Amino acid sequence: MTSKRIRSSIEAATKYLTEHPEEARYTDTVATATIVDGLLVRVDGLGGETLATDMPKSVGGDGQAPSPGWMFRAALASCEATLVAMRAAAMGVELGRLEVTVDSESDDRGILGIDEAVPAGPLAIGVRVRIGAADATGDRLREIVEWGLSHCPVQDVARRAVPVKIEIETDA
Repeated sequence: MTSKRIRSSIEAATKYLTEHPEEARYTDTVATATIVDGLLVRVDGLGGETLATDMPKSVGGDGQAPSPGWMFRAALASCEATLVAMRAAAMGVELGRLEVTVDSESDDRGILGIDEAVPAGPLAIGVRVRIGAADATGDRLREIVEWGLSHCPVQDVARRAVPVKIEIETDA
């Protein structure tokens, strides 16, 4: 029943945006990060969303919450799982299993500014998808996964250089 609801919603959204393409582009809702204590950060959204991040003790945090890097991997994994599930529903495939695992390789010299030639972000990202459905072949499931991953906006921002506009306001 859930996949039928997802499929129906996707079809309605696709039809509407095809007829009203001017409404497809919009400004995403803001996320505002505020230092709570030390490196513990609270992030709030306009709709009441909230999460916290912290850094490990090795760099001065208290490890009270996941790091921003882990949140990025979690966002990527959940976005990819969501897009794969959406595609499966749109294709009429009832998933029995879907698990997306994301890891990355980093070099702390970048984040700590020890070597400016070393990127602050991940050097490489790995994605592993485990998927199963009683009513689909392995080839069909691979097509669904490939489509989902290629349409995941979090993966897109990790792959593509996206312009970042920076504004700095000081109390000084």
